[in-house]
Amino acid sequence: MNNNDLAERIAADHGLTKADARKVVDSVFAAITDAAAQGDEISLNGFGKFKVKASAAREGRNPSTGATIQIAASKKLGFTAAKAVKDKLNG
Repeated sequence: MNNNDLAERIAADHGLTKADARKVVDSVFAAITDAAAQGDEISLNGFGKFKVKASAAREGRNPSTGATIQIAASKKLGFTAAKAVKDKLNG
């Protein structure tokens, strides 16, 4: 499923145009991205949590040459599914 598929589903379920539904989908993802960029945890009841995790700088290896390289510190967005989602996946 991609953004367009999600927008089509929302449009069908709620009697919206596809364009309006796409604006809603884009707005939701923009809000999640903005909150994550500020370091906030995004908790969506019944779905899961998005949480920013820091990854420290470290040494790595170039797989083609074997040379040691420095990998910069970065932030990653992790997701933990809610129990209801896990149950549906495994049920």
